[in-house]
Amino acid sequence: MRVAFMGTPEFAVPPLRALLDAGYDVFGAFTQPDKPRGRGHKLSACPVKALAVERGVPVFQIERLRGKDGVAALRALEPDVCVTAAFGQILSKRLLDIPRLGTLNVHASLLPKYRGPAPINWCIAMGERETGITIMYTDEGVDTGDIALSRAVQIGEAETAGELSARLACLGAELLVEALAALERGALPRVPQDHSIATHYPKLTKESGRIDWTKPAVEITRMVRGFNPWPGAYTMLDGAPIKIWMARAVSTASAEPGEVILADPKKGLTVACGEGALENIALQAPGGKQMDAQAYLRGNPIPTGTVFINER
Repeated sequence: MRVAFMGTPEFAVPPLRALLDAGYDVFGAFTQPDKPRGRGHKLSACPVKALAVERGVPVFQIERLRGKDGVAALRALEPDVCVTAAFGQILSKRLLDIPRLGTLNVHASLLPKYRGPAPINWCIAMGERETGITIMYTDEGVDTGDIALSRAVQIGEAETAGELSARLACLGAELLVEALAALERGALPRVPQDHSIATHYPKLTKESGRIDWTKPAVEITRMVRGFNPWPGAYTMLDGAPIKIWMARAVSTASAEPGEVILADPKKGLTVACGEGALENIALQAPGGKQMDAQAYLRGNPIPTGTVFINER
């Protein structure tokens, strides 16, 4: 079976590796163009490109795959099936009509819940205790295609989006190989989604990580976990962002939301929220390294009574 793979970030690496290890003929890997990264802003290959080059898979980096060049490149490969995993582009009908067996997508939620480009982040931020992987038939909508296979997992109480993403990527790889084997046999299910219960969450931006201290501490801790490692939860102090990488909700006497009610190099940092307070365990100053709150306060004193900015 001739396979064309489409994916870009680390989440897409285990599915591609699983296809290659299972002996599938991957005739091309389509990824997003190289982007400048790091302080030097040097162009660097995305994780999928790096694996494809290592395994001898031809790489196609077409900025707009649905354009003429992208359609021609995919058609020339004559794929039996296309597989997408966090590709970052919406496929047009012209592209979807090319593979004779269709296109399968590895989506990191239990559809129809959490459609969109950041399902792992949002399911944690919204307080879900369970999520999973859905292998779906891609159509022209955004995560609206029929469901082929799905499998649920529990979300750890302190699990971050980065940690959950790594687990789900491996589960997605396993389920994808299972799906392709069933597709070859003509036995892969196809169940329409119940669109009446669908939810959709937006793409994350840097601004998504700004903390609103008027919210309950429990919600803010979920946000801290859900937006770790990107974009990272942060607050503003003296015009500069302070990132909060780990935190827990605690009970405390009422105070103004965002007010620092404890700042001790031995006891750490506690900030009042709309309900309860946030006990900060790991912080990062601009240009600095992530460190525990005690170490942070030794080098960056914050007076008790300081109020972090709430406005977005």
